[in-house]
Amino acid sequence: MTKPAVKRTVDMQIIADWVEPRSHVLDLGCGRGVLLDSLVQSKDIFAVGVDLDFNKISACVKRGVTAYQGDMMEFMKAFPVGHFDRVICSRTLEEVADPGAVIAEALRVGRAVTVGFVNHGFWKNRLDTLLRGRKPRNEVYTTEWFESRPVNPATVADFEHFCAAKGYRITRRAMLRGDWKRPCSFGPNLFAGYALYDLAK
Repeated sequence: MTKPAVKRTVDMQIIADWVEPRSHVLDLGCGRGVLLDSLVQSKDIFAVGVDLDFNKISACVKRGVTAYQGDMMEFMKAFPVGHFDRVICSRTLEEVADPGAVIAEALRVGRAVTVGFVNHGFWKNRLDTLLRGRKPRNEVYTTEWFESRPVNPATVADFEHFCAAKGYRITRRAMLRGDWKRPCSFGPNLFAGYALYDLAK
């Protein structure tokens, strides 16, 4: 199994542990539907995904996952308050124009919001920038700047400050080290490579 596949498996397992069986779940930036398909199989959820990429939506459809191509903000506006039990933003917020607005709308339509992101404050990212003066290249950021994402890099400290400023409750969190397999129990803003949060109003 390749390293990206291992990372995706660990990420998915943590999210799956937080999802209630037979709940209504919306996945923002659902990609090819791998996560939703897994949750349908393991938790018998009612799944809906949304993504801008036509090819990714086509892959969802081939998996049998209900998904829509379009803007996630416009999509969420069609639903009433608390329509979904959970909204998932896994490696999505780094790529949207206004992540704060996306979280606010997700918390309107969802009773809980799961957010996962790469921690830009990971120590190897800091060291690469300091010593090389270039975009970090390591197990957390594996690509060159010209072929890479995110556009909104955030740290664990950034995200927790955001939640405090907006009055969002962090009901639970999970931190993984740079290999995305082992838990990070100490100094996550420095030593965690990936962070997962469950939010509520």
